[in-house]
Amino acid sequence: MSRLTAITGGIGSGKSVVCNVLRALGYEVYDCDLRARSIMDGDAALKKRLAEAFGKNIVGSDGSIDRPALGAIVFNDPEKLDILNALVHGAVKDDIAAWCDRLSAQPRLFIETAILYQSGLDKMVADIWEVTAPEDVRIARVMARNNLTADQVRSRIEAQRFPVPAQHPPVATILNDGHTPLLPQVLALLEKQN
Repeated sequence: MSRLTAITGGIGSGKSVVCNVLRALGYEVYDCDLRARSIMDGDAALKKRLAEAFGKNIVGSDGSIDRPALGAIVFNDPEKLDILNALVHGAVKDDIAAWCDRLSAQPRLFIETAILYQSGLDKMVADIWEVTAPEDVRIARVMARNNLTADQVRSRIEAQRFPVPAQHPPVATILNDGHTPLLPQVLALLEKQN
């Protein structure tokens, strides 16, 4: 059985950079955002449940989920957002379990997620690597990457704040401030946790 580690952190923290380092070192990394999109567009049963919950107009003429239409529904109604999250997070958890089974010969596997606790994925992992960066660095990164204003980025940072449950797997911190080298931090964690 593989040891499953979550790579998490807020928007602009640099989770993807850490995951790219891990991939370069030969590790398998499951990208929750990318897979959730793929599952939403490719899983007929999930798409049917989404259409039943939110209306047939959320499925575009090409068969993919119309994300702007779905977003207009769920981001104005917390109860509907909870329904969406329950449907999608359940499908992602099932997909992660199947992925882990396929790669069970690997000693270490990683999942990348921004919403570790909200999704309940913290209950699936042995440990957590939290990628951090000063807020001003995160804001600058997201402004450059997504063409957003500082206020828009701050709003997204606030939306991601979530209380950490009292009971959770061990957490190690990786500082990705643009000055502190990442590779030595990643190698040290890999060595420490083997």
